[in-house]
Amino acid sequence: MREVDVMGVRVEVPSNNPLVLLREVDGERYLTIWIGAVEATAIAFAQQGVVPPRPLTHDLLKGVVEALGAELLEVRITDVRDGVFYAVLVFDNGAEVSARPSDSIALALRTGARIVCAETVLAEAGVAVPSDEDDDAADEVEKFREFLDHVNPEDFSAGE
Repeated sequence: MREVDVMGVRVEVPSNNPLVLLREVDGERYLTIWIGAVEATAIAFAQQGVVPPRPLTHDLLKGVVEALGAELLEVRITDVRDGVFYAVLVFDNGAEVSARPSDSIALALRTGARIVCAETVLAEAGVAVPSDEDDDAADEVEKFREFLDHVNPEDFSAGE
């Protein structure tokens, strides 16, 4: 398993489908996972430190886990089959729960759990972006970073 960081969410044009971008911590690979608008909003809220007046689903789940005296240790992105990604929530009591990566990432950001990805997933779906060798790829990453600096959670509202 390789640790990954959440670089952010964006909306792909022209399809207007949201995605989350993950980056390998000790490497040069990026992983893009298509997600739903609700999950994109949840991830963006967590990254921006937005606390809603009432708990959203991922905030509720965090509260339930805490109330049960458990701790989410890590999120594992374990597999990709036919373009569909799979994840597992790993708790301190040894329990493992199958989950969608988008929900898992939203929960990990709220709890501080680390996010890891199977080497096989990175090998199949990851894209290497060398920092100095590929100017076009570096330009794309820089454009994405600029986008993230200006994106708001409202950009992911359904139906807009």
